[in-house]
Amino acid sequence: MASLSSSSSRHPSVKWAQLSDKLFITIELPDAKDVKAKLEPDGKFIFSATKDDVPYAVDVELLDKINLEESKYNVGLRSIVYSIKKTEDKWWERLLKQEGKPPAFLKVDWDKWVDEDEESGTGASGFDDMDFSKFGMGGPEDFAMSGAADDFGDEPEDEEEDTVESEEDAKKVAVGSETEPATHETTEA
Repeated sequence: MASLSSSSSRHPSVKWAQLSDKLFITIELPDAKDVKAKLEPDGKFIFSATKDDVPYAVDVELLDKINLEESKYNVGLRSIVYSIKKTEDKWWERLLKQEGKPPAFLKVDWDKWVDEDEESGTGASGFDDMDFSKFGMGGPEDFAMSGAADDFGDEPEDEEEDTVESEEDAKKVAVGSETEPATHETTEA
């Protein structure tokens, strides 16, 4: 079910596309601050950020399970892009577990979309030879492993941020307890 994590939050515009083995989710939120996202193996995707002191949030359940270790993300100036690896190489009939009309904030990303019958062609996706490392895409080592949470209040808020000396310093990793279920979580300042 698509919902807000807080009643005072707004939904950013979210676009998606797929290949048989992965999803592309693009959150269009220029100049986003305090970007936080959590991916869980069962397909739970939670995102929050602020823009101009206005909170934005997305909390959705993807149609099927995902592979956390092979999923990546990139926080850019205009959008946040996730490349999410599916656990099974198959086309999904829709993005969300929820049936019926998708939420108004969710749209197909026609710039990245490839039809199922065209995917087997050489280079049909346009991503086959792309080196995501050149774009500063974070990978599994940049995502925190922690327990499932209803919101993003897991992290202490009393820490003050120092100036970021490098892009790697900007990626904070928090490690949860070993007894909690594994999740995939990102935090960008």
